[in-house]
Amino acid sequence: MSIVRPTHDGETAAENLGAHRQSRAHAPEFHGGRGEAGTGELVRQAAQQVSELMRAELRLAVAELKDKGRHAGTGAGMFGGAALVALYGLAVLLAAAVAAIALALPVWAAALIIGGFLMLVAAVLALLGLSQAKRATPAKPEQAMDEARQAVAELKERATHR
Repeated sequence: MSIVRPTHDGETAAENLGAHRQSRAHAPEFHGGRGEAGTGELVRQAAQQVSELMRAELRLAVAELKDKGRHAGTGAGMFGGAALVALYGLAVLLAAAVAAIALALPVWAAALIIGGFLMLVAAVLALLGLSQAKRATPAKPEQAMDEARQAVAELKERATHR
């Protein structure tokens, strides 16, 4: 599947991908011998091509992220709409539950029973949410930081043993 939305410079993501692949295909050729580019020139060409490749990769990444961002935004909006409709559906079901209980008890008692049940559910959800929030603090990636510290220590040790 190709992406056809235009990017900020008017090119499509598919064109960016084509340019990306084309920039990869033009690697410098070294034939050896006299009268050809020296080492300095080859290094300059390689650096230029790496720079062009990185720009092409960046353009492709930006185009992909824009496209995915649009889809994510649309999906989030649809989930929001679904949640709103579900909320209205829940309200109707709760009204039906109150009406059903009201057949045996006064309406105020039926509403009190359903309201109390909802408050109990809310309290349980709040406690579960609080325990999850406590597990998320402090908001720093502790495992990743530990691994980074270990990697730095290992690199330092390798450097001192040389």
